[in-house]
Amino acid sequence: MQANNGKTLQYLLEAVRRCRRAFAVVVLFSLCINLLLLTSPLYMLQIYDRVLSSRSVETLLYLSFIAVFAFAILGILEVARSRVLSTVGTWLDRRLAGPILSSSIIAGVDQTRPTADAMRDVTTFRTFLAGPSIFPFLDAPWTPIFIVVVFMLHPMLGWLALGGAVVLFSLAILNEIATRGPLGRAGQSSKDAMRDAESAVRNADVVEAMGMMPNLIARWSEKNAETLKLQERASNRSGAITAVSKFVRQGLQLGVLGVGAWLVLQNELTPGGMIAGSILMSRALAPVEQAIGSWRSFVAARQAYRRIKQRLTDTPTRGEQMSLPRPAGTLSVEAVSYAYPGSKELGLRNISFKLEPGESMGLIGPTAAGKTTLAKILVGNLRPQHGHARLDGADLNEWDPEDRGRHIGYLPQDTELFNGTARENIARMGEGNPAQIIDAARLADVHEMILALTEGYETDIGDDGAILSGGQRQRVGLARAIYGEPAFVVLDEPASSLDQIGEQALLNTLAALRQLKSTTIVIAHRPNILQLVDKILILRDGQVAEFGPRDEILAKVVAPGARQAAE
Repeated sequence: MQANNGKTLQYLLEAVRRCRRAFAVVVLFSLCINLLLLTSPLYMLQIYDRVLSSRSVETLLYLSFIAVFAFAILGILEVARSRVLSTVGTWLDRRLAGPILSSSIIAGVDQTRPTADAMRDVTTFRTFLAGPSIFPFLDAPWTPIFIVVVFMLHPMLGWLALGGAVVLFSLAILNEIATRGPLGRAGQSSKDAMRDAESAVRNADVVEAMGMMPNLIARWSEKNAETLKLQERASNRSGAITAVSKFVRQGLQLGVLGVGAWLVLQNELTPGGMIAGSILMSRALAPVEQAIGSWRSFVAARQAYRRIKQRLTDTPTRGEQMSLPRPAGTLSVEAVSYAYPGSKELGLRNISFKLEPGESMGLIGPTAAGKTTLAKILVGNLRPQHGHARLDGADLNEWDPEDRGRHIGYLPQDTELFNGTARENIARMGEGNPAQIIDAARLADVHEMILALTEGYETDIGDDGAILSGGQRQRVGLARAIYGEPAFVVLDEPASSLDQIGEQALLNTLAALRQLKSTTIVIAHRPNILQLVDKILILRDGQVAEFGPRDEILAKVVAPGARQAAE
């Protein structure tokens, strides 16, 4: 990964820019729709002032035909506007969902933001664009059109309509100020509560077995109560402002009728003008009132867009690299140092060693010595602050991840499988080559186990391999790591869930990797797993304590009985 250069942010801005033409069409449709909404008051004006006075049936029929035609066009335009917005929302979702998911995965690698919340933000933003909540915000800017027409009927009515619009716009601004803080804090509190709930569900066995449910529910309830409190506060404020806005609009509409009637009595306005003015007032102020009611959806969509933008801004970009040939497997680690995010202390300090193609190394050390962190650096997931980890001379961080992944196998300490078939999981969630899939399964000694499943390799193993035992999941993960005979393999505690038979199968796999000339690093605490490695590196407090040939290191640090087991 390279330092952020704004490329991912530009991706978002480019997607939004490409939507401008569609939004221009939507704005044009909105203008036409609002102009056609003048049909009803104008029709009413003509009925009262022309048809009733002239008693002309022909005029009534012509006016009615024109009004029906205008309403038909109005309906067509509203359907078209809705479909354009729906299409734009779907296009943006398809355009952004992939990069957002990628950024969430990248963020999860360094464990600073391991969450897929940004995917919900994409859905929130798309739902607002494609839903009815956006229409008041599209119609409100055309309120001046109706106010101008009201002025044409009579200046007094026009000033009354203008004053009402100013009051409602002021209420809309007040609604924004009053609800912004509570809604923002409620959103964050809701996310925290949801993460706690998801964590509890993921660890259901531990929760149920050790009676942790009351404690976890109490913790979740506390955060959920805070969310509800903030949402209630925002809802109460918004509800009060909405009620005031309805009172103002209805009062203004009543005022227009009253003033209009007085003007009729003064012979300054026709009865048709009085009715038309009332309808125009209602139509002019309705979008503003509706926008106040839809404000929560607007705020949620705006916050979602800001989080999407921030996520893409914070995501380290990956430069496009030329595809490199399959490496022989020479691993060179040069003075690597790494500090954990938010920590001033180095977790790894000045790590250096070298492995030739086909060599294997055991990586051992006490808990929290930095073994897993070093493993992540060696597979290119973490970028060291100092130094380099190179495979055949190429810095692992500079490789294109997809290209690099074809030559690297990795079994993490916590084996995670994906919702899919056994075949797909071994083939790294692709279609895969059947022969390579079977070869990897046989090398990991899971071929017979998979064949015994209900549908063999096509068996859906469930979310995180739910139908498999811990040892079976680990062995399927091992098969995934060695799929395609990678040049470099890192196995982090590969025997943690294995029984004696599984351990022997693992040893057979390590022997096969040696024959395949795959450079292999095994993190292990059990000495017998180290019997097939060529070298051993001992980490202690993030530093290399010992490094050298297996027998030489074991003679220094391992008790005689354990050393015999490793031999």
